[in-house]
Amino acid sequence: MTDWARYRIRHRTAYRYGADVLVSQHLLYLTPRTTPHQQCIESRIVISPVPGARPAPRTDLFGNVAHHFDLDVPHDRFAVTASSLVAVAQPNWPEPSATPAWDDLPDRFEEARAADDHLLDTYRQRIEPLSLANGLHNFAMPSFPAGQPVLAGALDLTRRIFRDFAYDPEATTVTTPLATVLRTRRGVCQDFARVMIAALRTLGLAAGYVSGYLVTEPPEGQARLVGADQSHAWVRLHIPGFGWVDLDPTNGVLTGNGHITVAWGRGFRDVVPVKGVITGGGEHELKVEVDVIPEAEIPASADATPAGQAA
Repeated sequence: MTDWARYRIRHRTAYRYGADVLVSQHLLYLTPRTTPHQQCIESRIVISPVPGARPAPRTDLFGNVAHHFDLDVPHDRFAVTASSLVAVAQPNWPEPSATPAWDDLPDRFEEARAADDHLLDTYRQRIEPLSLANGLHNFAMPSFPAGQPVLAGALDLTRRIFRDFAYDPEATTVTTPLATVLRTRRGVCQDFARVMIAALRTLGLAAGYVSGYLVTEPPEGQARLVGADQSHAWVRLHIPGFGWVDLDPTNGVLTGNGHITVAWGRGFRDVVPVKGVITGGGEHELKVEVDVIPEAEIPASADATPAGQAA
């Protein structure tokens, strides 16, 4: 019998602008997916200022739930709060040593594309210059000797990134080049996922980017801090005959029931939680707060509805 853990998630993104934004368009990826090991039971998005038209959910190319809306009233502040209830079970990943050899997979993708995922070619595309691709290939190869089972190799690469790269939020931004991350071996979860995905693709493998949350526990005897959790990112690898398997290079593990999936795509730009185009605004301040709370810990007052428009 499968055990499901239930979590309440609150993700608030708030911008404060130096001057009025005259008009803006936004796209949100904040609704958790439903997968074989995750159920999205409830999801609600509240937007301030309230859009003139209620944003309707749509499904994108990768099966993610997205919300698009326009704001056509001047505003110097903008906030989106997403609240969800999810149930998550421990994934039943294959035994790494039982997966097929990585160097046999390119010959099997034609069959896998027809039977499993017509987007596999998209997840195998390489966009790095040749010099960087060579560096990524050389970085990956110690984990993938000839005949190595693909998941065993990917898990070894996951652990190497965990061991050899330093988690440093000050080292990178969303615009830091991948070559810099590979050279300095410093960054955050988004950077480590980018490195691993690009390295796997130099081997002809299909790999994608996952955005979501990681359940964190406060130190024993201490209360959970409101707003202290963060968005997280990890990697998904396609194995013909098994399907997609998720690995977390920031923590050196296969994902478990503490990983909550929101969206996936080729890379970070496909699944940015809150993105948009604005006219005006000048300089801005950004504040992001994330809470992932086991349902048993939620006080009765936590059900209050914030002001704004729900989607």
